[in-house]
Amino acid sequence: MDALITLQEDLFFTAVPDSGVVVNMESTPPEGKERRGASPMELLMISLAGCTAMDVVSILRKKRQNMTGFEIRIHGDRAADHPRRFTDFELEYIVKGVGIDPSAVERAIQLSTESYCSVHVMLEKAAHIRTRFTIVED
Repeated sequence: MDALITLQEDLFFTAVPDSGVVVNMESTPPEGKERRGASPMELLMISLAGCTAMDVVSILRKKRQNMTGFEIRIHGDRAADHPRRFTDFELEYIVKGVGIDPSAVERAIQLSTESYCSVHVMLEKAAHIRTRFTIVED
């Protein structure tokens, strides 16, 4: 895997990985300028949620769960002092559908976090990660 990160101006960068999809990154923009990209720490948090989301949705579909929607809410706590690393994450999986089996959701999350999501496996060595889920009946 490779990527090219290019300074555009101030602390605004574009990142282009092998996929060719452009990702905008930015530290705090200068006074009076609109933010144009996510911070690297926001992207890290999004990567964790996105990685496990893809696993869980795929597993629930294989288990033939009648999903009509899916979301993850993620919260990350950071250390007060530099380097301001993440110390804790909490992910809430929100599964919407008809007759969703709670044990299927629990197992899908377990498989993702223990076996499939490489981002989770990496980050759990550096931060505490908690999960919970909510089922919304449609």
